[in-house]
Amino acid sequence: MPIPEDVTGDEIDKDVRQELQSLPKTLAEDVAKNLVMVARLLDEDPEGAYAYSKVALRLASRVAAVREAAGFAAYATQKYAEALGEFRAARRMTGTVELWPVMADCERGLGRPEKALDMAGAPEVHKLDKAGQVEMRLVAAGARRDMGQLDAAIVTLQSPELASQSVQPWTARLRYAYADALLAADREREAREWFAKAVEADRDGSTDASDRLAELDGVEFVDALAEDESEESGEESGKPVEAVEHAESEEHAESGEVEELTESEAPGEPVEAGEPAEAVEPRDVASPEAGDKD
Repeated sequence: MPIPEDVTGDEIDKDVRQELQSLPKTLAEDVAKNLVMVARLLDEDPEGAYAYSKVALRLASRVAAVREAAGFAAYATQKYAEALGEFRAARRMTGTVELWPVMADCERGLGRPEKALDMAGAPEVHKLDKAGQVEMRLVAAGARRDMGQLDAAIVTLQSPELASQSVQPWTARLRYAYADALLAADREREAREWFAKAVEADRDGSTDASDRLAELDGVEFVDALAEDESEESGEESGKPVEAVEHAESEEHAESGEVEELTESEAPGEPVEAGEPAEAVEPRDVASPEAGDKD
């Protein structure tokens, strides 16, 4: 796999660099560069990140950081069995529990929500930091939804972290998941409130909460590009759009294809206002983030 010239390998985290010190210098540099590419492409090009992770794995499969990177690359491409295997290997090497939530989410991806719930109740969860515990809660709620237990999913997400007014890195995603669960349970008014709260906390655009909120409010976005193309098509015909429409009307009139006006449409009669359009039904979530593939 080609490595861009601007990638030196020095961009990696210092802890990862320390792990690579067990390798010969040249090999360590090559592994580091591939790990940088995994991190660089993971969000925008998961398949590309996966390809670089396979190179790093071939070069240094006994380095925990490499196994972890390979796990996240496989997870991003929905290769959940492979990701789970890499995460388990990394955990055996390090002895830490940081990967516990994403391992549980892999179980969800493999169609085993009951296993994910078992992991959510395991002693390892108590060893997680606050961010890890929130991730585990998101995964558990997702597993409940997988099993059709919407009310249980809502209760699972109710926590001090959800009620807190302070904004943490996980706040937007937690509020978003709660809003989405409420909406799935047909509690639209509450869902709208929590989507709005998710928007307030989503400073880096990690969710599409603003779009979901707009859908609930019945806001329809117009594609300006499509309108421009429509106007251009009228200009290319040699007539403005209005002229084209007028010409088409004259053609119908000449051919005798004149539609008969209904009584309510007759000139001089008022036309009753139509009912407001219903809000567009939002789509179900799927992310995973860890915990949010839906």
